[in-house]
Amino acid sequence: MRILAHICCAPCFTYPHKRLEEEGHEVTGFFYNPNIHPYQEYKSRKGGLEKYAELRTVKVIYKDEYDIESYLRGALDAQDRCRFCYALRLTETAKTARSLGFDAFTTTLLISPYQKHEMLSEAGRKIADDYGVEFYYEDFREGYGESREIARGLELYMQKYCGCIFSEKERYYKNS
Repeated sequence: MRILAHICCAPCFTYPHKRLEEEGHEVTGFFYNPNIHPYQEYKSRKGGLEKYAELRTVKVIYKDEYDIESYLRGALDAQDRCRFCYALRLTETAKTARSLGFDAFTTTLLISPYQKHEMLSEAGRKIADDYGVEFYYEDFREGYGESREIARGLELYMQKYCGCIFSEKERYYKNS
Protein backbone atom coordinates (compact mmCIF):
# COMPACT_ATOMS: atom_id res chain seq x y z
CA MET A 1 0.00 0.00 0.00
CA ARG A 2 1.28 3.49 -0.86
CA ILE A 3 0.79 5.68 2.22
CA LEU A 4 1.21 9.44 2.57
CA ALA A 5 2.18 10.11 6.18
CA HIS A 6 1.55 13.53 7.65
CA ILE A 7 4.62 14.39 9.74
CA CYS A 8 4.54 16.78 12.67
CA CYS A 9 8.28 16.35 13.37
CA ALA A 10 11.15 13.97 12.66
CA PRO A 11 11.20 12.23 16.08
CA CYS A 12 7.51 11.33 15.76
CA PHE A 13 8.10 9.99 12.23
CA THR A 14 10.96 7.63 13.10
CA TYR A 15 8.94 4.76 14.57
CA PRO A 16 5.85 4.93 12.29
CA HIS A 17 8.15 5.12 9.26
CA LYS A 18 10.07 2.03 10.42
CA ARG A 19 6.90 0.17 11.37
CA LEU A 20 5.02 0.91 8.15
CA GLU A 21 7.97 -0.15 6.01
CA GLU A 22 8.33 -3.36 8.03
CA GLU A 23 4.66 -4.03 7.26
CA GLY A 24 5.48 -3.73 3.55
CA HIS A 25 4.06 -0.28 2.83
CA GLU A 26 5.64 2.30 0.58
CA VAL A 27 5.83 5.46 2.73
CA THR A 28 6.14 9.06 1.61
CA GLY A 29 6.20 11.82 4.19
CA PHE A 30 4.15 15.01 4.09
CA PHE A 31 5.19 18.05 6.12
CA TYR A 32 2.39 20.56 6.55
CA ASN A 33 2.16 22.31 9.92
CA PRO A 34 0.91 25.90 9.85
CA ASN A 35 0.19 25.57 13.58
CA ILE A 36 3.82 25.54 14.72
CA HIS A 37 4.93 28.66 16.57
CA PRO A 38 7.26 30.51 16.66
CA TYR A 39 8.76 30.51 13.17
CA GLN A 40 12.16 29.40 14.52
CA GLU A 41 10.48 26.32 16.00
CA TYR A 42 8.90 25.63 12.61
CA LYS A 43 12.28 25.90 10.91
CA SER A 44 13.92 23.63 13.51
CA ARG A 45 11.31 20.93 13.03
CA LYS A 46 11.48 21.16 9.26
CA GLY A 47 15.29 21.02 9.41
CA GLY A 48 15.16 17.95 11.65
CA LEU A 49 12.89 16.22 9.16
CA GLU A 50 15.15 17.16 6.24
CA LYS A 51 18.07 15.60 8.13
CA TYR A 52 16.10 12.41 8.85
CA ALA A 53 14.89 12.14 5.24
CA GLU A 54 18.47 12.37 4.01
CA LEU A 55 19.78 9.85 6.55
CA ARG A 56 17.00 7.33 5.88
CA THR A 57 16.52 8.09 2.17
CA VAL A 58 12.82 8.69 2.48
CA LYS A 59 10.82 10.90 0.15
CA VAL A 60 9.07 13.82 1.83
CA ILE A 61 6.72 16.35 0.29
CA TYR A 62 7.04 19.75 1.96
CA LYS A 63 4.04 22.02 1.80
CA ASP A 64 6.13 24.82 3.19
CA GLU A 65 3.46 27.38 3.97
CA TYR A 66 3.82 29.18 7.25
CA ASP A 67 0.36 30.73 7.43
CA ILE A 68 0.19 31.26 11.18
CA GLU A 69 -2.40 34.03 10.84
CA SER A 70 -4.99 31.78 9.16
CA TYR A 71 -4.27 28.99 11.63
CA LEU A 72 -4.72 31.33 14.62
CA ARG A 73 -7.98 32.80 13.25
CA GLY A 74 -9.36 29.30 12.75
CA ALA A 75 -8.15 27.99 16.10
CA LEU A 76 -9.54 30.97 18.01
CA ASP A 77 -12.92 30.69 16.23
CA ALA A 78 -13.17 26.92 16.69
CA GLN A 79 -15.07 25.29 19.53
CA ASP A 80 -12.12 22.93 19.99
CA ARG A 81 -8.72 24.10 18.77
CA CYS A 82 -7.22 20.59 18.67
CA ARG A 83 -10.09 19.27 16.54
CA PHE A 84 -9.63 22.24 14.21
CA CYS A 85 -5.87 21.66 13.98
CA TYR A 86 -6.20 17.92 13.32
CA ALA A 87 -8.78 18.56 10.60
CA LEU A 88 -6.69 21.29 8.98
CA ARG A 89 -3.57 19.15 8.67
CA LEU A 90 -5.30 15.86 7.85
CA THR A 91 -7.50 17.47 5.22
CA GLU A 92 -4.45 18.81 3.41
CA THR A 93 -2.81 15.39 3.68
CA ALA A 94 -5.88 13.61 2.29
CA LYS A 95 -6.23 16.09 -0.59
CA THR A 96 -2.57 15.60 -1.47
CA ALA A 97 -2.84 11.82 -1.15
CA ARG A 98 -5.84 11.74 -3.47
CA SER A 99 -4.30 14.04 -6.05
CA LEU A 100 -1.06 12.02 -6.17
CA GLY A 101 -2.73 8.62 -6.27
CA PHE A 102 -1.81 7.30 -2.82
CA ASP A 103 -3.84 4.40 -1.43
CA ALA A 104 -4.08 5.89 2.05
CA PHE A 105 -2.93 8.61 4.41
CA THR A 106 -1.97 8.59 8.07
CA THR A 107 -0.31 10.86 10.61
CA THR A 108 2.59 10.69 13.02
CA LEU A 109 0.36 12.35 15.59
CA LEU A 110 -0.86 8.81 16.30
CA ILE A 111 2.40 8.12 18.16
CA SER A 112 2.01 10.81 20.78
CA PRO A 113 0.62 9.99 24.21
CA TYR A 114 -0.08 13.74 24.51
CA GLN A 115 -2.50 14.00 21.57
CA LYS A 116 -6.25 13.39 21.76
CA HIS A 117 -6.08 10.00 20.10
CA GLU A 118 -9.79 9.23 19.71
CA MET A 119 -10.48 12.70 18.32
CA LEU A 120 -7.61 12.29 15.91
CA SER A 121 -8.76 8.91 14.58
CA GLU A 122 -12.34 10.18 14.29
CA ALA A 123 -11.14 13.18 12.26
CA GLY A 124 -9.06 10.93 10.02
CA ARG A 125 -11.98 8.62 9.27
CA LYS A 126 -14.32 11.52 8.49
CA ILE A 127 -11.80 13.19 6.20
CA ALA A 128 -11.17 9.85 4.47
CA ASP A 129 -14.89 9.64 3.69
CA ASP A 130 -14.94 13.24 2.48
CA TYR A 131 -11.96 12.82 0.13
CA GLY A 132 -12.31 9.20 -0.96
CA VAL A 133 -8.92 8.03 0.24
CA GLU A 134 -8.40 5.57 3.10
CA PHE A 135 -7.25 6.75 6.51
CA TYR A 136 -4.67 4.24 7.67
CA TYR A 137 -5.16 3.96 11.39
CA GLU A 138 -2.55 2.39 13.62
CA ASP A 139 -1.96 3.14 17.28
CA PHE A 140 1.76 3.87 17.23
CA ARG A 141 1.92 4.93 20.90
CA GLU A 142 3.68 1.72 21.91
CA GLY A 143 6.67 2.96 19.90
CA TYR A 144 6.86 6.41 21.50
CA GLY A 145 9.89 5.57 23.67
CA GLU A 146 11.65 3.88 20.78
CA SER A 147 11.02 6.91 18.58
CA ARG A 148 12.81 9.09 21.12
CA GLU A 149 15.75 6.67 21.26
CA ILE A 150 16.04 6.66 17.45
CA ALA A 151 15.86 10.47 17.35
CA ARG A 152 18.56 10.85 20.00
CA GLY A 153 20.76 8.34 18.19
CA LEU A 154 20.43 10.31 14.95
CA GLU A 155 20.85 13.63 16.81
CA LEU A 156 17.54 14.98 15.51
CA TYR A 157 15.99 18.14 16.89
CA MET A 158 13.51 17.24 19.66
CA GLN A 159 10.92 19.79 20.73
CA LYS A 160 9.31 20.19 24.14
CA TYR A 161 5.68 20.94 23.17
CA CYS A 162 3.21 20.03 20.43
CA GLY A 163 4.01 23.14 18.43
CA CYS A 164 1.11 25.52 18.72
CA ILE A 165 1.21 28.71 20.73
CA PHE A 166 -1.54 27.35 22.99
CA SER A 167 0.42 24.24 23.98
CA GLU A 168 3.53 26.34 24.47
CA LYS A 169 1.59 28.50 26.91
CA GLU A 170 0.19 25.44 28.71
CA ARG A 171 3.68 23.97 29.06
CA TYR A 172 5.48 27.03 30.35
CA TYR A 173 2.82 29.26 31.92
CA LYS A 174 1.66 26.67 34.47
CA ASN A 175 5.27 26.17 35.59
CA SER A 176 6.04 29.84 36.18
